[in-house]
Amino acid sequence: MTVLDDLPVVVIGAGPVGLAAAAHLHERGLPFTVLEAGESVGAAVRQWGHVRAFSPWRYDIDEAARRLLADSGWMAPDPDALPTGGELADAYLRPLAELPQIGPHVRLRARVVAISRLGLDRLRTAGRERAPFLVRLADGEELLARAVIDASGTWGTPNVLGASGLPARGEAATGAYLEHALPDVLGADRDRFAGRHTLVVGAGHSAANTLLSLAELAADAPGTEVTWAIRATSPTRAYGGGDADALPARGALGSRLRAHVEAGRIRLLTGFSVHALDPAGDRVTVVVRRPEGGQESVTVDRIVAATGFRPDHGIAAELRLDLDPVLGATRALAPLIDPNEHSCGTVPPHGVDELCHPEPGYYAVGMKSYGRAPTFLMATGYEQVRSVVAALAGDWAAARDVRLELPETGVCSSDPADSVDGEGCCGSAPEPAARGLATGLSGGLLAALPLATVDSGAGGCCAG
Repeated sequence: MTVLDDLPVVVIGAGPVGLAAAAHLHERGLPFTVLEAGESVGAAVRQWGHVRAFSPWRYDIDEAARRLLADSGWMAPDPDALPTGGELADAYLRPLAELPQIGPHVRLRARVVAISRLGLDRLRTAGRERAPFLVRLADGEELLARAVIDASGTWGTPNVLGASGLPARGEAATGAYLEHALPDVLGADRDRFAGRHTLVVGAGHSAANTLLSLAELAADAPGTEVTWAIRATSPTRAYGGGDADALPARGALGSRLRAHVEAGRIRLLTGFSVHALDPAGDRVTVVVRRPEGGQESVTVDRIVAATGFRPDHGIAAELRLDLDPVLGATRALAPLIDPNEHSCGTVPPHGVDELCHPEPGYYAVGMKSYGRAPTFLMATGYEQVRSVVAALAGDWAAARDVRLELPETGVCSSDPADSVDGEGCCGSAPEPAARGLATGLSGGLLAALPLATVDSGAGGCCAG
């Protein structure tokens, strides 16, 4: 036993993957503290609570969490039903966090701003592995930890609108016109869009969801205009496989979007790279540079930036991280998930060995572990934390026995040339199935389709 053994494992983030880590830590008898920056568990999930996921409940619940909940008398939802984000939070995350084994160890409104080693900066090596982690909160409080599992996600750090990965000129000063991905167009945010002209930038499924909602709104609210802008020269990949898609919900999403574009209800702009944003009274002018040269502009009332997300590793700046220079994932994980080479649906099994850094005891898991790779699978995160917690418990045989079974229907291709907005799963040509599990939470296939229009037995490869 060492001093470190008496300290808790600090888990950052009380979303699905963070709470799964808590469930596994409890099962292993390891002390833990979960730090959540938001006002409630699943705070980020609730921000897209109106969106329905592709993957049914059977893939959305971690097994350790399921065991704890079942022991409490919890009734699991219909395994074939597709939950919304709100249902995921209310029917699963909240009951899990209220369990006596979990709840006392969860702290809300506890934002982590920095992680280091007690008494050591990044330069110091001697004694590093024996020094506790120092976790500093926004209010100045500091906690000591045996290990840190960072499941803070990427929801709070969306990609910019500008091309080349840089903000467009004027982007920082035009926040009043910009919307985060997945606004509640038909609900709480309706007044911001009804009777106005909205530009949706992005070729992923978050963009498709918003476009479909805007098209529905336009049918009810006169004067509502919808423009869709993508950097690719063709929307084919964004439309997906339609009726040939093995995932009915995904295929229906693309088919409905195509129908709206072909009917003229949604104006499509291709080869669209945002160069500048210029306020024009109550509206904003978006200046576009074309690949062949020259530029043009479109003036709108609102802009929805459905351009994907990126990780913020700033809180771990004093730790020794080994990050892939392209994706921002660990160097070992990056080749397995690189969208330049791999399908987002064919995720190989991976665990503690692929997630470790030169800083022993620090693990970024969940959405954050994927860096800028466009699509993360929620069940992949569950297997990640199962493996990491087993390693922390010293059970290396279990830690390295990673198992992730992916149904053949959960396969999709991703080509950055056609999908450069960081959210580019899924294409029309399925690839051979790999070992991986069909489900997901953020930055991937989201479906705003009503349950009645979706085959509830479909297992999406990714979900909102």
